[in-house]
Amino acid sequence: MKKNLLTIALSTVLGAAALTGCGSTNTASIDEAEVAKAASPGSSVVYRTVDEIKESGTINIGVFSDKSPFGYVDENGNYAGYDVYFAERIGADLGVKINYVSTEAANRIEYLQTGKVDIILANFTVTEERAQEIDFALPYMNVALGVVSPSDAVLTSLEDVQAQDQIIVISGTTAETYLEKNYPDIKLQKYDAYAEAKTAFENGNAIAWANDNTEVIAFAIENEGFTVGIPSLGDADTIAPAVTKGNESLLNWLNDEIVAIGEENFFHADYEATLLDTYGADYENTLVVEGGKVQ
Repeated sequence: MKKNLLTIALSTVLGAAALTGCGSTNTASIDEAEVAKAASPGSSVVYRTVDEIKESGTINIGVFSDKSPFGYVDENGNYAGYDVYFAERIGADLGVKINYVSTEAANRIEYLQTGKVDIILANFTVTEERAQEIDFALPYMNVALGVVSPSDAVLTSLEDVQAQDQIIVISGTTAETYLEKNYPDIKLQKYDAYAEAKTAFENGNAIAWANDNTEVIAFAIENEGFTVGIPSLGDADTIAPAVTKGNESLLNWLNDEIVAIGEENFFHADYEATLLDTYGADYENTLVVEGGKVQ
């Protein structure tokens, strides 16, 4: 490690430990991870290189703990889902243990910039605005926005939203950004956690819920009485891993990894292991991006 890099204060490490979620079969305490270093003297942005991660024996990966089937804690207390399946492969190919750090949508950039995680794998949609603050690797999934509403009052157009109506969004998501920019008059009911948003929606606190279409389609399939009236809203986007801005070492490793495992159709296998029961075979080629190549 370069001698002119700044060591993060111990309080940062302890704070990250408090934010770590339930363990999995391949987790380790944050205390086992090497303390991250500052990207440059005087900078508050921090990261670790691939060599530093390998030397520490542990990689810190931020994932959702309440967003099934992408990142969640199962009945055994282990992390599971599409993003976690990928994370496990990353840990295996790096030869390190994984410390899963439970994150929320609004914290993803912060966790990278403060060194709480090395990688974010939390259904992270690539946008130009986010790319100014963090670095995205190659994509591994396609996504668009969607809107789900009760089946007895299906919302098929945002033009039908009345002045008194509210739509639920998750803070820090592309749904929030899109609606605030394109429909500023629509009242948004914002939640930090997916579990809270789902509970509020099920309790009838809003006329609809806007989120990634993968999320709202899954919700409608799993919960009787709800329909995705708007399956695609705005432009199609991609999901990709993210690392701290400037961490070229880890970024390049991830890009090479995505291309390499794409040769074995890894992400199709991931879909079939984690998403098939939710979405069925018809969505597989639409959602999966193999080897970083968007069709």
